[in-house]
Amino acid sequence: MSTCKGCGIQLQSEYPDQPGYTPKKDSEYCQRCFRLIHYDDLTVSMRTGIDSDEVLKEAENTPGAVLWVVDLFDFEAGMIPGLNRKLPGKDIFLVCTKRDLLPETVSTTSLSHFIYRRLKELNIRVKGIFVTAESDREGADELRMILQETFGSTDLIVIGRANAGKSTLLNRLNHSKTLTSSRYPGTTLAFNRLQIGEQTFIDTPGLENGRSILLNVDEKTLKQIIPAGSVKPRIYQIYEDQCFTVGGLVQLYVLKGRQTSVVFYMSDALKIHRTKAEKGQEMFDKHYGELFVPVPLRKAFRTQEVHIEDKTDIVVDGLGWVCISGDARMVRVKAPENVNVTFRKAMF
Repeated sequence: MSTCKGCGIQLQSEYPDQPGYTPKKDSEYCQRCFRLIHYDDLTVSMRTGIDSDEVLKEAENTPGAVLWVVDLFDFEAGMIPGLNRKLPGKDIFLVCTKRDLLPETVSTTSLSHFIYRRLKELNIRVKGIFVTAESDREGADELRMILQETFGSTDLIVIGRANAGKSTLLNRLNHSKTLTSSRYPGTTLAFNRLQIGEQTFIDTPGLENGRSILLNVDEKTLKQIIPAGSVKPRIYQIYEDQCFTVGGLVQLYVLKGRQTSVVFYMSDALKIHRTKAEKGQEMFDKHYGELFVPVPLRKAFRTQEVHIEDKTDIVVDGLGWVCISGDARMVRVKAPENVNVTFRKAMF
């Protein structure tokens, strides 16, 4: 049998509980992709089990340049330390997707400065950068022209973390919905070639990020966590030590400061509860799993404490970030123990 047009997996009709299954031997799509495309129904979860090192190794050994896709809203989770070393000799072009999830007030100039600064700090070198939104059809056409001018007929291997928007981007470039795209990590399962004009694009499985909140919650809660549209900043002005609880996922204590601004850039579907710092733990223990939802798969948290001097973002992989500015001098973050938290100079 052939491969699935949506996810690239080898089609098979023998094992219904395994990837690639289709009851119709002449089908172009596996049953999993068909259900995702038409009903948003996840029949087989593949958010874990994909070996990122193997994906990068296969990308290294596949002739062509690299189109690296990063979700702007989840930028830190999309970073791949040592990327040039892992793909030696490859030209890398960075496409930052989901521009439309960021507030409209963010200027292209400040966003560009942020991207270049973070790449420099992480010692990642790229041949070019393009910023795009999922709703920007003209932007997709512009990107096609840039890629054509930059790489000619060279194949482009499309890599990125799970949920970065690789398949969605390729569908936009192709003005089609050939590839399966969804909010569930692990949608693309194998290298999947797609001819667009004179270029061949190779979609690849999302590189697994086990340190993301998206892999540490029940998949049914992803609708609450992944923004459906432009994120509206939620702004709090505080004058004493405060605790903010985001669902049952994260607690943020802002301490030792007055006249502090705390701005949340997270899904509007997530509720934020605010209380005095000394009451934070008591409230969390009392309302966890009831008022404070959704919750991680395991109730195992760790606390990080950091002293801040400048305007600072506290980024939780897969969840979003909080910007702290003003007089606060200490921040304490309580998050699931296997989820990455990054402290960076403010994005804007």
